[in-house]
Amino acid sequence: MVHKHGFEALDRSLKDLFRSVSGASSELPFGGKVIVFGGDFRKILPVVLGGSRQQIVNASLSSSYLWRTCKVLKLTKKLRLSTSNDPSEIQKTTIFANWLLDIGEGNVGGMNDGDANLQIPEDLLIKHSSDPISELIEFVYPSLIYHFNEQNYFHQRAILAPTNDVVQEINDRLLSVFPGVEKEYLS
Repeated sequence: MVHKHGFEALDRSLKDLFRSVSGASSELPFGGKVIVFGGDFRKILPVVLGGSRQQIVNASLSSSYLWRTCKVLKLTKKLRLSTSNDPSEIQKTTIFANWLLDIGEGNVGGMNDGDANLQIPEDLLIKHSSDPISELIEFVYPSLIYHFNEQNYFHQRAILAPTNDVVQEINDRLLSVFPGVEKEYLS
């Protein structure tokens, strides 16, 4: 999510620092220090307020002059798939994980310029509901009112939403279920 200018500023600062301290070559990225970047570049792009698609992509680390000096390593073992002992559950999770990876790699939906139509598997759709958000909340957090005090209840559950407006609506609905008086803490 960090704009490429942040990485480039760190690069220049470390080059200046180590050049003055040890006389090291100013040609080495980050003053010759090894920097490890972690993350999934398919998930979250840098935030560019009011930016176009081109401006947002151009703000990413992979658009920086530093990218050509990076060595990209990929994790290949899907550790979360091995959390179940049920072979049919592992198979379903593997199919879903591969489908998500195909979306991230642009292998689903045919050729596109950033907009594509995807076929969502039937078992992932909420159909025939007058209130899909309530149905989603009940699916992800079954019997919430009986489990809201259990810390571990929330560890394996999350709802991802496409926009902040949807996140706000889901949060408002969830908060309305919890007993007690709502208190907001500002930092």
